[in-house]
Amino acid sequence: MNKVASWSEEEVSLWLTDQGLQEYSEPLRNYDGPALLSITTDDFKRSPLSRVTSDGGRLLLEKIETLKIEHHIDVHKNGHANGHMVLNHNGNAGSAGKAHRNGVVNGFHKELVQIPIPEPSSPQFPPEWGKTAVALVYALCCFVLTTVIISVVHERVPPKEASPPLPDKFFDFFDRVEWAFTICEISGMILIVLWIIQLSLLKHKSIVGRRFFFIVGTLYLYRCITMYVTTLPVPGMHFKCSPKLYGDWESQIRRVMKMIAGGGLTITGSHNMCGDYLYSGHTVMLTLTYLFTKEYSPRRFWWYHWGCWALCAIGVFCILLAHDHYTIDVAVAYFITTRLFWWYHTMANQQVRLSVLLKFPFRFLCQPIYGLFEPSTSVSFLGSQRDIPDQLFHPRMVVPIFPVPGKQRSRRRPPQLPEALLMAIAALGPREVHADRLRLTNVQMLH
Repeated sequence: MNKVASWSEEEVSLWLTDQGLQEYSEPLRNYDGPALLSITTDDFKRSPLSRVTSDGGRLLLEKIETLKIEHHIDVHKNGHANGHMVLNHNGNAGSAGKAHRNGVVNGFHKELVQIPIPEPSSPQFPPEWGKTAVALVYALCCFVLTTVIISVVHERVPPKEASPPLPDKFFDFFDRVEWAFTICEISGMILIVLWIIQLSLLKHKSIVGRRFFFIVGTLYLYRCITMYVTTLPVPGMHFKCSPKLYGDWESQIRRVMKMIAGGGLTITGSHNMCGDYLYSGHTVMLTLTYLFTKEYSPRRFWWYHWGCWALCAIGVFCILLAHDHYTIDVAVAYFITTRLFWWYHTMANQQVRLSVLLKFPFRFLCQPIYGLFEPSTSVSFLGSQRDIPDQLFHPRMVVPIFPVPGKQRSRRRPPQLPEALLMAIAALGPREVHADRLRLTNVQMLH
């Protein structure tokens, strides 16, 4: 079809039919292209257009506005600017297109719009695997130290015949179940395996692993202190403690190595020493693995969270049911584990000073190591982003290893640009602009 400015009355009628506006064919039968472009809202207040539609001609006016923009673009292509002829240096009109052979019309370049987007120089959350390795070594050292302290404390535990078990209300209400501690350790191993699998699927596994190693190592370091400072008698007469070595360091080293090789578990036959009561190491591992599995997995995995919680609850209950720890041992272990976990993640996810959250001795023990492990991620929530595809696991954050939990997103559709404006942007001449300078109004973009 010809340019709108040169349309005849027949071409206007054809255009109205193509646009699905046949009802205007009769009222506009005497309108040509220029007359069509001159229609305004005032025309719809008078007959005959006022009798065609009750919406004031909104749809037709939008179509006419699009035609005006197309007409305006055609004028630019012909060397016109702002609807006027451009004079060349000799004062002649209509020769602007020839006078600007370099592709510049009315001061704008006829090139593609290119807005360079700078690439980040470094990832938002650097993996820093070296620090993760340091955290792992720290945790292993704390485990080894705990085993050594257990061997030392074992030599100081009073005989059960001389110091009978302390009174405990839980023991008064529940008789000992021999196989209960085996259930506890099986539950703990299942939780640890689940956490290892989940950790391997996380996107920021180095950061999350670093946090886990630091927290579990610190908890066992605290446990070394409490065990050494306060030695409690055995919780039950059923305990069969290994004989004391009375300074035989070579035998103690062999006993420590045997316990390390068996993972400190009773079902492996490696743990037959007494004295490691205040506080419960099994409760620490059960509680901590549950907290990490829940924190770094999608909220929609409620069945997974409830399953891990059930394993944790069953394991802790079986510790007491087996009479292998006093109730205070379990309570203290739960309290310290949850407080340290929440304190650490509060500091990691917000700009909170360490001295505000932690008091002595926690601040004295945590501050140097925390400053080493979390300088680059101390103000970030790593939710639950992961490397595996969404077809396997639906998102919740991506530390935060799955997407970060948050408020429900609004279902409102984003505002759509008018068709006329989109056409004007597409028709603008290619030119390079800087993103921070792209502050053009609709009129500026059209001209």
